[in-house]
Amino acid sequence: MPAVVALYHQTINKSLKKKIIMENQTLAVVKAFVTAVQQVDLEKLGALLHPAITWDQPGSNRFSGVKNSSGEVFQMVGGMFEVSANTMKLSDVKSITVNGDQAAVVLRWQASRDGATLDTDNVDVYTVKDGQIVAAKVYAADTAHEDLFWGN
Repeated sequence: MPAVVALYHQTINKSLKKKIIMENQTLAVVKAFVTAVQQVDLEKLGALLHPAITWDQPGSNRFSGVKNSSGEVFQMVGGMFEVSANTMKLSDVKSITVNGDQAAVVLRWQASRDGATLDTDNVDVYTVKDGQIVAAKVYAADTAHEDLFWGN
């Protein structure tokens, strides 16, 4: 019986170590990503986003919907900078929590344009595989406000 218990503990320890390694990698990739977003480091962003990323942007505005490549994500973000007259910024990263290969990040975004301002929180859920973000799903705290700001 002691051999079975020892084997059980070995298996649990290996599984736990594997999960810890995965979560550490997920956290490192997501921290690097949000830092690159804040610094507008396009080279770093390009390296961290998988070319075939699936990005799900909420709402009913010109930027809403699923993007199926890093090129489409960069096109969306470029449009956001254009609409906001280059004022869009990630002003705060409130928290990053990790579970396996996913991280939930609470972010504060701010932007302005003629006659309108955006100051809102989002929760982004990123999935990380092999050192890159392969999926992102964005949850907006106030979708109606974002729709009004971004327009159609």
